[in-house]
Amino acid sequence: MTSFLLDRFTRGADQRAIIFRDDAMTYAALRNCMEHWLERIEKDEIQHGDTVAFIGDFSPNTIALYLALALHKCVLVPLSREHGTDRLADFMTTAQVNHIYGFDNDGKLIESKKTNFSVVHPLIKSLRDKRNPGLILFSSGSTGRSKAALLDFSEILKKFEVKKRVFRTVGFLMFDHIGGVNTLLYVLSNLGTFVTLSDRSPNSVLARVEKCQIELLPTSPTFIKLILLSEAYKDYDLSSLRLVTYGTEPMPQQILDRFIEVMPHVRLQQTYGLTEVGILRSQSKEKGSLWVRIGGEGYQWRVVDGILQIHSHATMLGYLNADAPITDDGWFITGDEVEVDGEYVRILGRKSELINVGGLKVYPAEIEGVIEMLDFVESATVSGEKNVIVGNVVCARIKLSESNQMTNAESVAKIKSWCAERLDRFKIPAKIEITDDKQHNLRFKKMRKAPVA
Repeated sequence: MTSFLLDRFTRGADQRAIIFRDDAMTYAALRNCMEHWLERIEKDEIQHGDTVAFIGDFSPNTIALYLALALHKCVLVPLSREHGTDRLADFMTTAQVNHIYGFDNDGKLIESKKTNFSVVHPLIKSLRDKRNPGLILFSSGSTGRSKAALLDFSEILKKFEVKKRVFRTVGFLMFDHIGGVNTLLYVLSNLGTFVTLSDRSPNSVLARVEKCQIELLPTSPTFIKLILLSEAYKDYDLSSLRLVTYGTEPMPQQILDRFIEVMPHVRLQQTYGLTEVGILRSQSKEKGSLWVRIGGEGYQWRVVDGILQIHSHATMLGYLNADAPITDDGWFITGDEVEVDGEYVRILGRKSELINVGGLKVYPAEIEGVIEMLDFVESATVSGEKNVIVGNVVCARIKLSESNQMTNAESVAKIKSWCAERLDRFKIPAKIEITDDKQHNLRFKKMRKAPVA
């Protein structure tokens, strides 16, 4: 299953695989580190099919362990310590973890212990019986409880067997995100250089781009907005940066246009993927367009009642803690409303986040994009609130920028006036709350409350 990766690591032995802090690791050193972990896995009496969690960010140690566990045909559960103790405990229980490895911020092993859990879930047992490695990823939980998706890791790897062009890439999206998994495997399978981060603030990320001559930054619309707001792009030499990919949530057209304006030398590419099906190959219709062609090897798509459905060999086996929205003929129902123009689609937003105002559809991303055009707004998160007259009304939580000099009341009045000039009346927020709370999660994705139907 991973033999093609090992063969490539051998052929590219002297090439740089990982840059961690100020140190570079070659592919030969990465393979040696994997062999060390295989010995450790045997010593810890971890069996094929065991569910193994590891807590930590990208580092030579965690990346080597990740690949070694896959080679040992384990079920991988990558987690971030930033989730907090209680949430991590819930994840461990749901995934029925047999062994835990914990790492500090320097990538050093600080914890290794067995648990009292036994694997009883039929989906995990079925994967174990096939002797295939697995991967359990938890959804962001931006609109509710995190769902635990179980994927066959050998199916994920198939798309990386054919070599592709690769850029020097920064690991912005993390281990526990399907985008982070895709980035890591794409870079390593093509013998590229994967650059780690110690901090994901705009200044730190762009400083890393300058220092390590990063060519590709995979990120999210929320983080792109933070780059624009901070104006950190003015402080660094970003001439090496050739491509910025964005996904995980709808991109407001206003933010896309502004980014192109301030960084005209950078090509932007919208990506589309889900934890449950992986990342599809994509191509934007043109620069500055939100229309995208999706698909690639092993992927098909169709639209039923306005909702995008995906068929793929890499589709998850199912959720460990919820029913899976998979049709009888094997299509995953994404929940994303889309428009179609020939072979291109435009993602409008999750149906679960749609706000129905008197029978009229309101997409939160559209309203957020308009509000975030204001330079005194750091971020805006829009959701629906039940109303006895029109069903729902539009509500907005606003985090103001530190440079804002207006009072909250003045800011709210300005926002309402701004929206009235640019939005249909039913889309204008009826309630605006000023908050200091962070409005994105660890994956730099908006945290919205699910609208009341």
